[in-house]
Amino acid sequence: MEHFVVSARKYRPQTFKDVVGQSAITNTLLNAIENNHLAQALLFTGPRGVGKTTCARILAKMINSDGTEKEDEDFAFNVFELDAASNNSVDDIRNLTDQVRIPPQVGKYKVYIIDEVHMLSQAAFNAFLKTLEEPPKHCIFILATTEKHKIIPTILSRCQIFDFKRITVKDAKEYLKYIAQEQGIEAEDDALHIIAQKSDGAMRDALSIFDRVVSFSGKNLTRQAVTENLNVLDYETYFTSTDLILENKIPELLMQFNNTLSKGFDGHHYIAGLASHFRDLLVCKNPQTLELLEVGEQTKEKYQIQCKKASQDFLIKGIDLANECDLKYKSSKNQRLLVELTLMQLASITFDGEKKNSKNYIIPPSYFAKLGIKPVSVTKPKIAPQTVSKKEEVSVTKVTPSQSVKTETKKVETPKLDLNAKKKSTSALSLKSIRLKKEHLIKQMEVVHDEEDLPKDPFTEEALVETWNAYVKKLEKNGRHNLASILSIDTPKVSGTTINVVYPNETNKVEVERNQYHLLGYIRKKLNNYDITLDIVINEELEKKYVYSSQDKFEKLAEKNPIIELLRKTFDLDV
Repeated sequence: MEHFVVSARKYRPQTFKDVVGQSAITNTLLNAIENNHLAQALLFTGPRGVGKTTCARILAKMINSDGTEKEDEDFAFNVFELDAASNNSVDDIRNLTDQVRIPPQVGKYKVYIIDEVHMLSQAAFNAFLKTLEEPPKHCIFILATTEKHKIIPTILSRCQIFDFKRITVKDAKEYLKYIAQEQGIEAEDDALHIIAQKSDGAMRDALSIFDRVVSFSGKNLTRQAVTENLNVLDYETYFTSTDLILENKIPELLMQFNNTLSKGFDGHHYIAGLASHFRDLLVCKNPQTLELLEVGEQTKEKYQIQCKKASQDFLIKGIDLANECDLKYKSSKNQRLLVELTLMQLASITFDGEKKNSKNYIIPPSYFAKLGIKPVSVTKPKIAPQTVSKKEEVSVTKVTPSQSVKTETKKVETPKLDLNAKKKSTSALSLKSIRLKKEHLIKQMEVVHDEEDLPKDPFTEEALVETWNAYVKKLEKNGRHNLASILSIDTPKVSGTTINVVYPNETNKVEVERNQYHLLGYIRKKLNNYDITLDIVINEELEKKYVYSSQDKFEKLAEKNPIIELLRKTFDLDV
C-alpha cells in the first residue's frame, strides 16, 4: 500500500509564485532579495493556514541560492526552525544566541524561523532583544505568529512586519480546482465553492476538507456530497424557504423548518443562514454590488432569478427580523418557538389581510338615518405636484335637519402649501394622541348638541343625582374605582341645564374632564336632554376634609369611643 500524503503537504508551494492569495507580500520579498534590501528581522503575522511558515521557508531557500545548486537543494544546514510553543524558556533562547555567532558552512546566511513566537515567556523575550536588534551579518530571523498583540512592543519595533491576509473564497476555489485537475477528480464548481467558504480563509483547512470529501465521494465531487459530508445547509434549502415566505405559505414553511431540524441542523444556524441569503438577494439587486456575491456561477443565476420576486423593502425587513432572532436565540427559553415565530412574521410581511376602515364621519351614520339623509364620505383631494396659492370661488352646501338645502358662494383663499415640509406624525400611544382623541370626542358631542331638533326635556335635581349615582355604580362594576370615587366626592347641583360640581384639587378636575364625554353622554341620554353641560369648580378648602393629621384621627376615634381618651390619660400616652 502506497503511503498517502495529505494535499496540504503534497502541494505545499516551493516558490513564491505558487503561494495563493499573498501576492503583495511575495512581490515585496522578491524585490527585497533582488535589490539586496532585506531586513535581518522579519515578523510574519496573520490567521492560520495562510502561508506564513511556507513563505519563511521559501525565503530561507532563495537568499542562499546562487544558481549553481541542485533543484532539490533545501539548504537544511542553514535553516533552523524553532517551535516557541515548546521551547519558550530563557535557556532555549540562550542556546539560540550561542549558535548565532557561528557562520554558515554552506551558503551565505543562517536563517532562524521561530514559529508561534507569541508563546515565548517575558524573560525569554527580554533575553532575545539584544540579539534581535544587532544580529551578525550572516543571520536573518523570521518570526511567525497568529497573535501579534501578544508580542511585546520592543520586539515589534525591531522587526519588519508583514501582515498576511485571509485567502479569498475565489482564490481558494481556483487553487482547489487546480488540485482536482492534478488528481483527476471531476468536481462541480459549487462543490469547490462550498469547501472554500467552509475553510474560512485558511488554505490549509480548505485542502484538509478537500481530502476528506474526496475520501467520501471518490473521483466525482458533487455539491450534494459536499453538503452531506460537511453537514452544511444547502443553498436549495434557503431558496425553497424564501419562495414559501414570498407566497405566504406558513404551514409549508414550518414543515420545512421541522425537516431541517430532523436532519440534525441547529435552528440558530438556519436563521443566520436565512439572513445571509436575504443579504445575497439584496446584493443581486444592483449590478454594482453583484461582485459581493461569493457563490458559483450556477447558483448566481438562481439568485438573480429569485431577487426579482422579492422587493427591496421586503428584503430589508426580512434581514432585520432574522437578525433580531439571531441576537435573541441564545437567551431564549424556547428557541424553536422563537425561530418559528420569526418565520411566521417573515411570511406575513407581504400579506395584506386588513379590512379598510370606512368610518370617515364625525357624526355617526345612524344619526343621519333617523333624519332620512344619506351621508357623503369626505375624501382628501389630490394635490398636483406644484405649489398652490390662489383665490377660488367655492360652493358651500349646507344640509339642515329639515332637509332644506342652501347653497352659498364664497371667495376662499387657498393657503400656500409647502410640499417639501415633513408631515408630523403622532404616536398612537403618546399623551398628545390621547388628548387629541378626547378633543375630537368632545367636538363630536358638540356637533350633535348643536342640532336644533335634539330633545331638551326638563329634569329635576333629584333625577340628575339619581342618574349621577347610577353612572358611579356602573363605573365601579367595570372596575374604574378611581373615577367612581372622584365623582362621589361632591353631590352635583343644577343651574338651568348646567351641572355644577366642586372638587378639592386640580387632579380631580382633570380626571373628570378627560371622561366628561362618556359622563355627559350617559346623563343626556337618560334624562333625554342634550343641552346639559358640566361646570367644575376647584375649592381647596375641601381638601382639608380629606387630609387628616394624627391628632384629627385620634379625636375622631375618641368621639366614637370615649374610652380611648381614658386610656391615653391613664398611661400618659402621646398622639
